[in-house]
Amino acid sequence: MRPMKHRPFIFLLCFALVASTAPALDLPDLGEVGAEEFSSAQESQLGEEIMREIRKDPAWLDDPLTEEYINRLGQRLAAASNDSPRKLGFFVVRNNTLNAFALPGGYIGVHSGLILAAQSESELAGVLGHEIGHVTQRHLAQLMGKQKKLGTALMVAVLAALASGNSQMSEAAIMASTAGAAQAQLAYSRDFEREADRVGLQTLEAAGFDVRGMAGFFERLQRATRLYENNAPAYLRTHPLTTERIADMENRVMGMRYRQVPDSADFRYTRARLRVQSLPAADALRTFTSLIESTPGDDALRYGLALTQLRLGRLDEAARELAELRRHAAAPPPFIAILASDLAMARRDAATAIEELTAASRKSPASMSISYALAEAYIGGGRPQEAAREVRRILAGHGGDPRLWQLLSRADAALGKRAARHRAQAEVYVLQGSYQAAFEQLELARKAGDGDFYEMSAIDARLREIRGRAQEERRRARKNER
Repeated sequence: MRPMKHRPFIFLLCFALVASTAPALDLPDLGEVGAEEFSSAQESQLGEEIMREIRKDPAWLDDPLTEEYINRLGQRLAAASNDSPRKLGFFVVRNNTLNAFALPGGYIGVHSGLILAAQSESELAGVLGHEIGHVTQRHLAQLMGKQKKLGTALMVAVLAALASGNSQMSEAAIMASTAGAAQAQLAYSRDFEREADRVGLQTLEAAGFDVRGMAGFFERLQRATRLYENNAPAYLRTHPLTTERIADMENRVMGMRYRQVPDSADFRYTRARLRVQSLPAADALRTFTSLIESTPGDDALRYGLALTQLRLGRLDEAARELAELRRHAAAPPPFIAILASDLAMARRDAATAIEELTAASRKSPASMSISYALAEAYIGGGRPQEAAREVRRILAGHGGDPRLWQLLSRADAALGKRAARHRAQAEVYVLQGSYQAAFEQLELARKAGDGDFYEMSAIDARLREIRGRAQEERRRARKNER
């Protein structure tokens, strides 16, 4: 039997089908709400639960640079949308298939394969604009509100598995036949798709992209469907694509302003980065070497080659490519600075890494990817006090960021601050929805004996806050074991 790469989702899906009558903690019972009753608050709660499951899956792309880019692109589109009711969150799933999806609560994901398949940034923006249309028009909320037979736990499992491109979904469906029906019920109607197309095109135009990108991508996807037969891309299974839809988009585009929009350097560098990650190192080396020979002036390809050389441990070759990249003013500072710091850390030169990242932080003060890398360099360079100070400064405005809490926990551990270390690790678990683990970390923090009065007071207060959630988590675990 071949290994199952997504066992957590398979287990959750099968369990949900058996126990779907019991809604998850603090989540709405979808069997009792209609579309008109499914509030934004309930939708946000469900979205957070689904995102916790997605983040646990190996397919989740934990790459700050790529995440930063896709959020910058998505927020540019969201700002141009007249209907955006909330701040949206964007993320990438490591999967070579073509898929993008909107989740409850304003979360929008895209598979890495779709980013690589996009022939321009306007094409990628067109897909995101379409998904933003689904969010602003609350299409998914309407679909969920109509699923009277679909329990909350099953909804979480199915949406999480579909979003991550779970290749084992069919195996789960064999064991639980309603899973396929659940997936079919979550496919958008043609009316919803046309409305999302309309909103997406308006958003694309308002954000300053080439509106032809959206229609062009969907038209190319439609032409490719004949190659898939019964194994169509996940995007087409949940987003029905018709000739009428393509024609309607093209007619709308004809009435819009024509503009040529060059791809941003961030788009090109992100695609190079994803290509390196998607290939074995030897294949990546051959690919980028060949591409550079045919397109010698493409600095993003040279960036991909430098990443590959670094991955192979060929540090001198990577340094030469980096030196060549520095001659190109268009190179995005975060990409270059993090490449330079990674190269320096590989050479055990933390001082140079810190110098590179500090300079880049002054140029791009809002870049979280640089902040993460700088904290890592401080810790790796034996300067945990500076790492803790930097992370605490950023946490004041980003308290919901588990990466920052994890970095703080590591810095405090290096400083020998046991209570602070366990307290920070507890916040990581809270943000991941693992309340029992968080409770245990706070208990360790309380017993550490090295916290001052204020820190111990904060630990005790946090223990009181999550005690009930930890007890509920233990109760559900015991029930599942029976």
